[in-house]
Amino acid sequence: MKQLLVVFLVLFISKMGLGQNIVFDFEKVPKESGFKMDGYWIWGGSMIKVGSTYHLFASRWKKTGPFPEGYRLNSEIVRATSKSPLGPFLFEEVVIGERNRSFWDSNMAHNPTIHRIGDEFVLFYIGSDFTTYSEHSKTLIRRIGYASSKSIDGPWKRSDQPLINSESNNPAILIDGSKVRLFYRDEKLKVFVAEADIYKGPYEIENDDLWPDCKLEDFYAFKANGLFHLICEDNIGGVSGHERWGIHLYSEDGVKGWRKYNPVVVYDHEIQLTDNSVLRCTRRERPQLLIENGEITHLMNGVYDGENSWCQPVKLKQSIKIEN
Repeated sequence: MKQLLVVFLVLFISKMGLGQNIVFDFEKVPKESGFKMDGYWIWGGSMIKVGSTYHLFASRWKKTGPFPEGYRLNSEIVRATSKSPLGPFLFEEVVIGERNRSFWDSNMAHNPTIHRIGDEFVLFYIGSDFTTYSEHSKTLIRRIGYASSKSIDGPWKRSDQPLINSESNNPAILIDGSKVRLFYRDEKLKVFVAEADIYKGPYEIENDDLWPDCKLEDFYAFKANGLFHLICEDNIGGVSGHERWGIHLYSEDGVKGWRKYNPVVVYDHEIQLTDNSVLRCTRRERPQLLIENGEITHLMNGVYDGENSWCQPVKLKQSIKIEN
């Protein structure tokens, strides 16, 4: 009888998001790690390992003004490589740049997230054209689309149309059996969950307000221990009590019923370095996870120290097993 009670309590606690041993605890990183480029603001960063090489996709735009001004008009997505997930990374090519003005992403590209889907590499991102403005903010509208390739080196075929034909930002993709889930937010930081049968869409909105209590952005989704997990930025500190810290939410069905995980904080704005100094970030955003052999091994963030911005990977002390 006592054994049955213990089993029941363990299952109950697990369902409540407690005691699952998903803890984001990080090792120290070398100062020279990450991806930087002289003369450019670097932001975001999504990584995938192919063979023995780590490929990092990140946004960049020229330092012609203060950070982050300029990205809405001039951001492009580049690929860099390293033999180590910590880098340093070598610039390889511009993957998504300006193109013909008739396309939805002719002007700029930003917020890359790279995934392997079947036998393709699929890069999801946001883009804007030169003429479509938001009625709310009077700025160029940003929408989610993708580029695909059979090889990580390209060539990349860009989607002719966006996946979401309205203001949509910070895409996160999760393949769940026969369904593809797309998480994103609008310009008011209202969070949506959409589903499709294939990554190319069409997508149907299944939840139009994932977290009504406050503003969230910058998402990464994964599945572990029978639950769906979302890592994101607590934009105004309404969940963690700290503005722009990284937080952890979970749901039983991946669509609705999202709750705070315990612990809820994934990262703050300090990164411990191997020389025992501390990098205190003015901004640390865009969480993306590196998954190797079915385990989360590293977290990537866009970081800004008041003078420069770059993509900074940090290694987890203990990897996290996920479900495919």
